[in-house]
Amino acid sequence: MHYYNFHIGDYKSHTHHLSLMEDLAYRRLLDFYYLHESPIKQRDIARQIGMKDFEQEVLTVLDEFFISTENGYIHTRADDEISKYRKFTEDGKKGAAIRWAKAGYSPPNATPIATNNHKPITNNHIYTPIGVSDSVFQEFKSLRKAKKAPITERAIDGIRTEAEKAGWTLEQAMTECLVRGWTGFKAEWVVKPNVADKVHQTVPSKFERDPTLVALDESIKNAKTNPEMIAKIREALKGKVA
Repeated sequence: MHYYNFHIGDYKSHTHHLSLMEDLAYRRLLDFYYLHESPIKQRDIARQIGMKDFEQEVLTVLDEFFISTENGYIHTRADDEISKYRKFTEDGKKGAAIRWAKAGYSPPNATPIATNNHKPITNNHIYTPIGVSDSVFQEFKSLRKAKKAPITERAIDGIRTEAEKAGWTLEQAMTECLVRGWTGFKAEWVVKPNVADKVHQTVPSKFERDPTLVALDESIKNAKTNPEMIAKIREALKGKVA
């Protein structure tokens, strides 16, 4: 479901005791539940709703407002709303079939849209990920389509994983893709390597002689330099080079 009734008074009376992060977790869990119309699996749910750093708050809300079953966590009131929605869309299908039959045509295979706010779920539809604005996601889908790269759940999960490596949100990664014309995203494309990881030796180590002294020794050996001048240079270099 892309839409559901939200009763502000009921919600406030049941959630006034929640902390800010618990309240946010509950709202996101509800959105996730209505969007997928199925029980919530505890494993990795905090990451899926964009709250992996607040897993304890997410689990607290799950235990208080959802019911644990062998299939996952369910929400009875949400299930009632989902049942009403499904009945509504089913009635819409039947009504469309009757209208087509009266007109002397066979009804098309496409599922009719009951209202502008209620959009039926199809197997090939990719919903806007949680935490990403619809405008950014639609632009990203258009970009992928223009470059003949179909949008899939696996592609989105891959971008999300790389975004987390870079310390970015999924929306930030998709926005960067739009700016640069990328169909995919890699953390290494936006994260600069740490210069501390590379050691650049600019002076001789304590186990090596200074190249200047080595050159002087060679000069003395080959008798190509004035010994007095060499002595002066050595004296000037004392304390400055190893």
